[in-house]
Amino acid sequence: MIVVEDVHKHFGGFHAVDGASLRIEPGSITGLIGPNGAGKTTLFNVIAGVLKPTSGRVTMAGEDITGLPPHSLFHKGLLRTFQIAHEFGSMTCRENLMMVPGDQSGETLWNTWFGRRRIAEEERALRAKADEVLEFLTIDHLRDERAGNLSGGQKKLLELGRTMMVDARIVFLDEVGAGVNRTLLNTIGDAILRLNNERGYTFVVIEHDMDFIGRLCDPVICMAEGRVLATGTLDEIKANEQVIEAYLGTGLKNKEKVGA
Repeated sequence: MIVVEDVHKHFGGFHAVDGASLRIEPGSITGLIGPNGAGKTTLFNVIAGVLKPTSGRVTMAGEDITGLPPHSLFHKGLLRTFQIAHEFGSMTCRENLMMVPGDQSGETLWNTWFGRRRIAEEERALRAKADEVLEFLTIDHLRDERAGNLSGGQKKLLELGRTMMVDARIVFLDEVGAGVNRTLLNTIGDAILRLNNERGYTFVVIEHDMDFIGRLCDPVICMAEGRVLATGTLDEIKANEQVIEAYLGTGLKNKEKVGA
């Protein structure tokens, strides 16, 4: 699905990503771990078009997508979420989801004058789909709640719901568990597994919680100092001497504590 070839991203003299190469297979849930400052989020931003690489290449299903802007990648089915949820706080959960699909008829002035029937039909379909997504995520009881009033975990579920409003092919989840209690994190994990198993979504997950990574992800990719150190199962990653050394350098004392 995604191939990253020798990607570099420099900020002045700082090499945030320093020759990273990796592959994301279709239908997988891939974990991306590494010490703080390893370059994980920067690599996400390069793949997702938020940042242009200094050098290197990114392809999606064989197509060169290097440097394409996020809106172009959105239409190709590549989506990402953020460590801090981005919601329209004054709008309801349902309205947040209905905003996602592009090229809606109501976006043009002409249609607001002469295409009202078409707009109404689209809105009914979007409302029905949004309600289906909220039910899938078990937050349908919050459909009319303002998104700004949600807890951190509920906002992460709503962000995941946005990816369900379009034909997502691959979703990059950046620290989906940050600030989320264990119960809601389990709910998010359940939703990711269902989307993967039932709808064929491919996921890439940055996460600090190794229990969460171990439950969802195979393979797991470990980064350090802007490069890929190792790829394998979580057990293989924990046993890798380079990975252990990278984490020991951050102050961790044994390989069982390897996290991201």
